[in-house]
Amino acid sequence: MKELGLVSNQLPKHAYKRADKLHVAIPNALDRQFVVGKPNQVWCGDITYIWTGQRWAYLAVVLDLYARKPVGWALSLKADSELTSKALMMAYESRGRPKGLLFHSDQGVQYTSLRFRQYLWRYQIQQSMSRRGNCWDNAPMERFFRSLKTEWVPETGYRSFVEAKQSITDYLVGYYSQVRPHRHNDDLPPNVAERTYWKAYKPVASFT
Repeated sequence: MKELGLVSNQLPKHAYKRADKLHVAIPNALDRQFVVGKPNQVWCGDITYIWTGQRWAYLAVVLDLYARKPVGWALSLKADSELTSKALMMAYESRGRPKGLLFHSDQGVQYTSLRFRQYLWRYQIQQSMSRRGNCWDNAPMERFFRSLKTEWVPETGYRSFVEAKQSITDYLVGYYSQVRPHRHNDDLPPNVAERTYWKAYKPVASFT
């Protein structure tokens, strides 16, 4: 490599700041019950990191467990509670402000912060958290991020934040939700699986 003038170009390593305290006050209400009966019943959330040319960016996603559909997301250069709050707000508004929700995540400080929990209280959403250091308690989110990074994100990351944001939006809104078959949905894309549910769902009219 020296004779040919070649230089190794590798992505820098990334390290998360680990939580110092165990948040025993927020139980694991979901308890790995990942199969739910209807949309807007259980949402999961998590954060991953994406290389954007000069530095890491952070992607927060909210996933509806019924059809494994991403319903809210946000991309930022900071992995803070503002990021997770924006993803939650997008999900809540885009899904028509549903009631009776359960929101599950890990014990990251972005989800245990006062700011994020105030949004949950305002939206009347019950909070659930994985046990500390147990990724299997939030397995659907881990699987989703693996799909994103192996199917879509370039191995060397993106050249800029703007490029990353556009490409990831294309994946979430376009390919993953509309085209990609999902084994959980009997090989249907999330959008088709949800439409199938609403088509089959016929509320009973009441007469007085």
